[in-house]
Amino acid sequence: MHRFLPAKLRKYDSNYFLTEYKNQYNKTYFDDETNLRNLAKQRLDLLKKVFPESSNQAEPKRLLEIGSATGFFLDEARGLGYASQGIEISKEASEYAQQKLKLNIWNGSFTDFPEKTKFDVIASFFTLEHLPDITAIWQKIDLLLNPGGALLLAIPSFYGPSFQTNPSEWFKTHPEDHFFDYDPRSIEKLLKELNFEMVVRMPLSFHPNRDRGWRGKLPLAIYKWISGMTCYGDTMQIVAKKKN
Repeated sequence: MHRFLPAKLRKYDSNYFLTEYKNQYNKTYFDDETNLRNLAKQRLDLLKKVFPESSNQAEPKRLLEIGSATGFFLDEARGLGYASQGIEISKEASEYAQQKLKLNIWNGSFTDFPEKTKFDVIASFFTLEHLPDITAIWQKIDLLLNPGGALLLAIPSFYGPSFQTNPSEWFKTHPEDHFFDYDPRSIEKLLKELNFEMVVRMPLSFHPNRDRGWRGKLPLAIYKWISGMTCYGDTMQIVAKKKN
């Protein structure tokens, strides 16, 4: 893993979901709701790799999202029968999810979250890299997740075109509030130490235009095929199962 030494904590207020998100995606987080919900459905579908569909469930599976933002993912999970709960550090985002979507949201940092309940699914999308205490993060995930449960993550990856073929630009554009970066090998090794089995690993982005190496010269279809086979991308998504 890589630790970004200049990283520092920042405040995640309403500006983060409005102005900053719009600067990056040309729309606010709220304006992007349809796309975010569609993405949530795709991610939830990956959980079938761990929990094959069954009609004889005694009770709903408990799902916790770390960094639940405005609650769109949790709302979609609830619609599929999950007992959804979120952790969100932004007060404004938490209030939106609580008041508008009637979701169970704990407002605060994940490392301060009380360890009273076990979950069958823990999900987090581009949040873990913002937390400075890497040991506390993974110990808490291991503690909160039931044996046989699923971990669903999306995180940046340094096994992608930006770091692998243009590291100077990667450092220039590295977010100042990202403390740790992973690649497919490091996250798999870490999960193995915690008695998890990797079920799915896939790149979340394809950017041959960023690739200054030999892959960037390939036809797009071949580039995507190789990237998919090797989990080569600036971002990645994984599903892991905690062994019994």
